[in-house]
Amino acid sequence: MGMRRLAIVDVAGGHQPFHSPDGRYSLVFNGEIYNFRQLRAELEGDRAFESRGDAEVILAGYERWGDGVWPRLDGMFAVAVWDRATRVLTLARDPIGIKPLYYTDQRAGFAFASELKALTDLPGFAFTTDERALLDYFRFGHVRGPRSIHAEVAT
Repeated sequence: MGMRRLAIVDVAGGHQPFHSPDGRYSLVFNGEIYNFRQLRAELEGDRAFESRGDAEVILAGYERWGDGVWPRLDGMFAVAVWDRATRVLTLARDPIGIKPLYYTDQRAGFAFASELKALTDLPGFAFTTDERALLDYFRFGHVRGPRSIHAEVAT
């Protein structure tokens, strides 16, 4: 898992991917969690936090609540959590989609990003225009999910 981000919260300690203390989970995250301090206070009995940022709080919440963490997050986010033990990748985004989450599954591999250009620039991946999505864009001013402008990419 790789990550590039604009650092806003905990610039020094917020490097990603972020790993759980036991190494089971890895997380990449784009966005901002407005209530991370409250969640951190709720989770502090479970672990000693190493950073001051929201990414570690999301991961600690995922360790405690599993997928129950997502409705607890107040903010804009696109998140990926890799579970090394079960080999399951969980992708989540804020309910409104302020931070989009795109993914593609092709012969070259599975990839995800919060910007479409990050996927279309990947070597070995091929993309074609989804004509129905293009019609939706001209008709409604946006592409309705789970479609994207590319037939090989979903949201």
